Amino acid sequence: MTLAVDLPPVTPARGALLAAAVPLVVDLDGTLLRTDTLLESLLDLARLHPADLLRVPLWLAQGRARLKHHLARRAPLDARTLPLAHDLLEHLRAQKRQGRRLILATGADAAVAHAMADELGLFDAVIASDGTTNLTATHKRDRLVAEFGERGFDYVGNSARDLPVWAAARRAVLVAPAPRVAAAARRVTEVERTFDAAPARAGTWLAAMRVHHWLKNLLLLVPLLAAHRLYEPAMLANAAIGGFAFCLAASGVYLLNDLLDLRADRRHPHKRERVLASGRMPIEHALALLPLLWLAAALLGAALPRPFLAALGTYVGLMLVYSVRLKDIAIVDAFALAAGYTLRILAGAIAVGMDVSPWLLVSSVALFFGLALLKRYAELVTLRGSLGPGARVRAYRVTDAALIAALGLAAGCVAVALLALYPVAVPSLHAGWPVWLVGGLLLFWTGHMWLMAHRGRIRDDPVVFALRDPLSRVFGLLTAAVLVLSA
Repeated sequence: MTLAVDLPPVTPARGALLAAAVPLVVDLDGTLLRTDTLLESLLDLARLHPADLLRVPLWLAQGRARLKHHLARRAPLDARTLPLAHDLLEHLRAQKRQGRRLILATGADAAVAHAMADELGLFDAVIASDGTTNLTATHKRDRLVAEFGERGFDYVGNSARDLPVWAAARRAVLVAPAPRVAAAARRVTEVERTFDAAPARAGTWLAAMRVHHWLKNLLLLVPLLAAHRLYEPAMLANAAIGGFAFCLAASGVYLLNDLLDLRADRRHPHKRERVLASGRMPIEHALALLPLLWLAAALLGAALPRPFLAALGTYVGLMLVYSVRLKDIAIVDAFALAAGYTLRILAGAIAVGMDVSPWLLVSSVALFFGLALLKRYAELVTLRGSLGPGARVRAYRVTDAALIAALGLAAGCVAVALLALYPVAVPSLHAGWPVWLVGGLLLFWTGHMWLMAHRGRIRDDPVVFALRDPLSRVFGLLTAAVLVLSA
């Protein structure tokens, strides 16, 4: 005989209780975090212990779990600054308030996973790679099934590696999935919700490449201006090719610098909004773009006289050393930046087959040394207001600000003095008035920029400020007019 049992109806309240009984398992990389902790650890290792990069192949030969364990030990991540998927985080907090059990299950090393769990204070348990087992794909599925049973959990993920886990889950929550991943997830389980990421825009890539800094490469025209040969088409074409090669090479340098500076940028009140630091551009995209930029720059440089490639390579090499080491050495960092700017002038001369006066190169080094110190001073003033007198900018302390200002102002004045003497030192330069007029404008603009930095108006980058500053625009137009007319 069969007994009929009346079950209570599934009301919304009862449905919420049933859902709360099923744990919600959350992935970390690319899901809760808008970044990949393995790549973050490799970049931190390159920044903190570059020699250890030679050991990475040996660690990888022992398995990905072992590699992650070594990286977590040698270059521990700062869980407080890693970019979060805030819409998903709010959803998880709402689930937690309803009494749901939250589990962090990630292929990241256990040290990274526990640091994130401790920082957020949301998770009831953490399951992660342990140095032996790389907890991704089928390994993660098997562990979760053993823990909660087939269809005994819901899973939040983002990539194709999560498909085996979704196939064993009761429901799936998708975070910024590729279309093919979303379609595959719907074939293996019920998709409860999808969190879509903001679509990648061309402006994001251009911001990462810092296209607004390409104006610096107008320095390649300086030899033509100094020789009054700006209007010769063949010369101008070669200078333009060289300038574009430097634009692409410099963009690669900026990308590398931002990748190595992720940790520092995320602690900065303004730099944390950069596209890489904020997670708006994935690290793997930047790593793919960087060699393409350098390759394109080399191909353009190959169309010019052979020494141009040597100058371009020297610039990239110097900036690599700067990014890894020199930027952490006070004063040396400013000299390295000044040398990078002056290399542009030298490369411009090589591109058009001309000589350039050492007098002009020394003046350039002094000018850009002062501007590099201006950038550091502006950062110190900004951080002094937000973080107090104990704040630091790389190798500089807030208490160094007055000395940095004095040294930077002196360098600017020396640059203008050398520029004023340039017509005297170069007898072939018959008309000195354009140089003297540009020197006077430059002296005025340098004083204006230092005053703006002292008042806290320059938040970070003097170039960005100058592009937006009306007085700097007027200075730029006047200077360009004098140089073009004198040519």
